[in-house]
Amino acid sequence: MGEAAPALTGIELVLNRYRPLRPLGSGGSGSVWLARDERTGLDVALKIVAREGKSAARAEREAKTAAHLRHPACLRAYGFGRDSRHVYIAYEFVPGQTYREALRAGELTDDEAIEACAQVCDGLAHAHAAGILHRDVKPSNVLLADGDRVSARVLDFGLAQMADAETLTEAGDVPGTLAYISPERLAGGEATQAADVWAVGVMLWEAFAGRHPFWRGSMLETARAIEAGARPLAEFRPDLPKPLLRAVDGALAKNPARRPTARELADALRGAAATAVPRPGFRLPTRIESGQAVTAVLAALLAGWISSALPFYPSSWPVLLALVALATTLLRER
Repeated sequence: MGEAAPALTGIELVLNRYRPLRPLGSGGSGSVWLARDERTGLDVALKIVAREGKSAARAEREAKTAAHLRHPACLRAYGFGRDSRHVYIAYEFVPGQTYREALRAGELTDDEAIEACAQVCDGLAHAHAAGILHRDVKPSNVLLADGDRVSARVLDFGLAQMADAETLTEAGDVPGTLAYISPERLAGGEATQAADVWAVGVMLWEAFAGRHPFWRGSMLETARAIEAGARPLAEFRPDLPKPLLRAVDGALAKNPARRPTARELADALRGAAATAVPRPGFRLPTRIESGQAVTAVLAALLAGWISSALPFYPSSWPVLLALVALATTLLRER
């Protein structure tokens, strides 16, 4: 099981610098607080992770990765530190909502989804140029700032990997959230820039079609759908400009060599945006990234499928092994 999420109750000053104001959210092994930087007077989003356990190592790697990134579409990290109990990362505080929250509320128009994902690609292109792979691009890791104009930032480089660095995941692990993992990663292949681009393609398809291209209600069926590939977006949105349809379908090419780079996808999206017809956003279901439910469903699914299907479907073994690795990762991070 994951480490307990730390809290800052009763702490007046963190690292002799950050004054906790109020909690912003928490996860399986960490929490985020709004805090005041007493040196600069700026409000920051202070991420706190228990110092013991694998989450602390990921937090330290996240901080080191963030130090390499200086781009408007990457959430800026101001500082990093640790004490006897916790690891801390101070990020710029940006009021807003995640891409996932905007999708759920039906608040993303086509134009907004295009620009948001183009900006995500801008940030990824910057990271890729620095030799950094995100490896966990998904709607909940994209922040949309409040305001009249779309302003997106890529969050959470906790699973990020320098292209030539060793990974913290163990052999066979599949980092990231299943619904946004590329088929080659699901099959155990190496992380590449193309896998990050795939995830953006899923986000685009999801926003335009009003449904997820692969989610089927269970992890096994979702994995099989990913293996089979996405249906052409034109089947659901024939009204979209052909250049935009080609851009999204290209990002979801099963062969990673056929996908555009992040820079190419950003350019293609902006080129197609001028011909897109404005449309109100779809309201999406809320189940795709439910952590505890996903873990429970996956555990039950694996128990039943291993006992019944494994001896008779050898072609499904790669999917099974990937799901076992993913289950182990999810259970370890809760």
